Amino acid sequence: MSMSVSTWAIRNPIPPIVLFLVLSIAGVFAFIKLPVNNMPNVVIPVVTISIAQPGASATEIESQITRRVESAVASLQGIKHISSTVYEGYSQTTLEFQLETSPDRAVNDTRDAISAIHNQLPSTIQEPRIQRFEIDGGPILIYSVQAPELRAEELSWFIDDTISRELLAIPGVASVERQGGVEQAITLTLDPMKLASLGVSAGQVSRQLAQMNVDLPAGRVILSGTEYALRTIGNVHSVESLKQLPIPLGNGRTVRLSDLGTIVEGGAEARGITRLNGKPVVTFQVFRTKSASEVSVTSKVDAKLAELSAKDTHISFKNIFSIAQFTQTSFTSTLYTFFEGCILTILVVFCFLGDKRATLIAAITIPLSILPTFLFLYWLGFTLNAISLLGISLVTGVLVDDAIVEIENIHRYMRAGKNPYDAAMIASDEIGLAVVATTLVICAVFIPVSFMGGVIGQFFKQFGLTVAIAAFFSLVVARLLTPMLAAYFLKAPTHHEVQSTFWIQGYIRLVKWTLNNRFKTVIIALVSMVLSFSVLPFLSSGFIPYEDYSSSRLTLQLPKGTPFEQTDVQAQRVAELLRQYKEVEYVLTSTHANVSNFHIKLVPPKQRSLDQREFESKAFIGLKKLPDMKLAFTNLDGRKDVSITLVSDDGDLLTKTAEAIEAQMTGIVGLTGVTTTASLKQPEIIIQPDFDKAAQLGIGVQQISDALNIATLGDVESNLSKFNYGYRQVPILVRFSKGARHDLSLIENIMLPTSNGDSIPLLAVATIKYSMGPSTIERHNRHRKIALEANLNGLALGEALNKIYALPAMKNLPHGVKIENIGDVEMMSSLFKEFLQALGAGLLMVYVIQVLLYKNWLQPLTRMAALPLSVGGVFLICLVTGTELSMPVIIGILMLMGIADKNSILLVDCMFDLIKQGMPKNEAITQACIIRARPIIMTSLAMLAGMLPIALGLGLDTAFRAPMAIAVIGGLVSSTALSLIFVPVFFSYVRDFENYTSRLFAQSKN
Repeated sequence: MSMSVSTWAIRNPIPPIVLFLVLSIAGVFAFIKLPVNNMPNVVIPVVTISIAQPGASATEIESQITRRVESAVASLQGIKHISSTVYEGYSQTTLEFQLETSPDRAVNDTRDAISAIHNQLPSTIQEPRIQRFEIDGGPILIYSVQAPELRAEELSWFIDDTISRELLAIPGVASVERQGGVEQAITLTLDPMKLASLGVSAGQVSRQLAQMNVDLPAGRVILSGTEYALRTIGNVHSVESLKQLPIPLGNGRTVRLSDLGTIVEGGAEARGITRLNGKPVVTFQVFRTKSASEVSVTSKVDAKLAELSAKDTHISFKNIFSIAQFTQTSFTSTLYTFFEGCILTILVVFCFLGDKRATLIAAITIPLSILPTFLFLYWLGFTLNAISLLGISLVTGVLVDDAIVEIENIHRYMRAGKNPYDAAMIASDEIGLAVVATTLVICAVFIPVSFMGGVIGQFFKQFGLTVAIAAFFSLVVARLLTPMLAAYFLKAPTHHEVQSTFWIQGYIRLVKWTLNNRFKTVIIALVSMVLSFSVLPFLSSGFIPYEDYSSSRLTLQLPKGTPFEQTDVQAQRVAELLRQYKEVEYVLTSTHANVSNFHIKLVPPKQRSLDQREFESKAFIGLKKLPDMKLAFTNLDGRKDVSITLVSDDGDLLTKTAEAIEAQMTGIVGLTGVTTTASLKQPEIIIQPDFDKAAQLGIGVQQISDALNIATLGDVESNLSKFNYGYRQVPILVRFSKGARHDLSLIENIMLPTSNGDSIPLLAVATIKYSMGPSTIERHNRHRKIALEANLNGLALGEALNKIYALPAMKNLPHGVKIENIGDVEMMSSLFKEFLQALGAGLLMVYVIQVLLYKNWLQPLTRMAALPLSVGGVFLICLVTGTELSMPVIIGILMLMGIADKNSILLVDCMFDLIKQGMPKNEAITQACIIRARPIIMTSLAMLAGMLPIALGLGLDTAFRAPMAIAVIGGLVSSTALSLIFVPVFFSYVRDFENYTSRLFAQSKN
């Protein structure tokens, strides 16, 4: 079939030209329309359950909320992991489902499970929030806003109203979320002494205010044949009217609201502050829709913000973070390296053929293969992202392989005296089956990658299909256009004799020696393979190579109970030290309670001598000298480079074990910033009711909790009275003054209403004492969890894990404490497992394809003999260059499976053809090596040329792709050199075995 296709194309040149003209034009339009994103759009069924209970301690929330939530969802179908984090006043549970679970079903099942236990949860919780989380759902942009002439609450409303409205009108913007700032509110600051004299509590005032200041429907009446709606209007419309609002106190008593305290219009009480280089700012995040392009959305948002800033010069925006910068860098770098690889590949072809026309035909193959690929990527709903662009970078050298083989074979017949037309007809038919086999082998290797399981498989679906589609179109070009263009475009050479170069002569002498010394050759091959594989234990292993994003994250933690104002002062000390480094462009700090998060923007890599990790190590040495501070650098996801998770049901034992391991980890060279996520103790004041007295007076625990909660924090938002502020409603916050909350005696004398209408102070029915409790509790799969974390400095992830697991404390874990692999550790182990499965499936498909094409069961094994030889070259070059055995290296190994087998197919296919023509075995082997050595070396050098710019780190953003290119180069050199030497010997042995079995079979029949 392949021969007839090429022959038909030569005899009918117009249809193939029209076909590829249409495909190329369509591909250009598809390329323009394809979204450019950082990562593929991946749907991973993850659901988060967030429940707030203001004022509750972490221990209370764990026992009353988190454990009940975990029990309710544990039996849901498809649950993989349950992780919870409990803070003061807040619980968040994350459910990770198996990938085959429908995300919509996961959300619905989770919502039903929480609804079923809603009545078992405390009455003071806010409405649970159940959300689906998507891996591509993070913000693509973060901006800070400065407006000196606006108050904090006015700036916050400007972001919530004006900026959000303007940006949401942009196609592709899904949502805008403000971070920091304060909400507009009316604050009623109560006088504790006045409340005590009147015998009322803050809770009574808040609830009465909510009942008085409200508009409510009152039914309908029909008068004189007309229906009227009844409305009860109680909502006041000015702050002055609010001050005069009478509040009933019981027993016929009333009091004006202004007599109970001070009413102020403005912002709610700040619980944190954000600063940019020391100046207060408010930030907001921009999220994109699933199908939108990060680059185009970012461009439109930047333009809109510039327009808003031009209208009001008092407001300025600063881009704090933009994923589009990394995306554009990766996209631009891919295009650079793609074109550089193409140019080098074309130069290799020209150097070997010395024919401008033949080189031009080979060069045409690249765009004619890539452009239709973009069309299919568009139809499949893919994007131009780090993964699909990686596939395009990797396939650069492969695209011309089929065309090179075709053209070189045509050139061989032309040198033998054939005119271009006849040479194209004969050569394309002769090489057709081998070309089809080599391309199908590459597709067979990469298609299983698209079906890898787990999260890794979700990401690499686009990678495998991109490579397979591009390789398929290179085959179509080679079988349709290349022979046709060669037939009509090439010119016959002036010299027809075949020049035998010195290296061909030397190579043939080596092949003849191996055929005469087959056993020695096999021994040498086995020893070479064993030696190359023996370096595997000496290789460092990792997950994803380190990349310099010019953006560092630092976390500062002070002792629990530290007010955010004091934390902010210490954070600015740290920020001032950081700004002294010449590598730092600006520092953004976000402070809440006793924690401050730093976003440190570094100048571009070319403008500094230290990379991001070296800067962090240098800065950490200076910062750790500051007293009473817990500092840690993290990655963009808020995590450190290394994380080991311990779980147990015994919280105290878990903490002691983590502390022991932490102490030993600090002695490992190459680990910096070793910490644990064990929570610091939170100072607490325990209110212990006297149940006998409380019961006699009709006072319940809930009543005591409400009174204290409202006095110190304010009521639950759903219970707050609302004030009409323009066309929006703002809450009326009722609480004690800040000074009153610093005086424990005022808290002790909060009045509690009794069942007979009187009131008594809190101290009369409860004992108050100081205590300590955990501030944060982490859980994994319904067990307490503590993570041991550290950053890497000159140490690979795999090597670091080996050293940590070798620690005495890790080897002798107490009963009840165990290790859980989550995060990058789980992903790395999953990567190697899924890789081996995909590799096994790919090799099986390679074997099956060759059996079907050649109708032979043994010779495909000869063609596949070069595969282990190529892997050995990968290990050797990784050892020499110090490259980690990580995800991109594994991708390179996958590529080599197809390339190495391709060389063997070309060689063995020619041997078979010559034997069928009646040539003796050894002579056929030698002659096939003479014929096929040249195209094999040409295609290998073309692939090397395509990988060289990436391996050398030329261009931008090559940290991820450079290890892949290095692996391909090492494996390609070893597989090409060794397969040219050893495959002839393997073929000779297998051919002898086939002849022997054939004779035995013939004798048995007789």
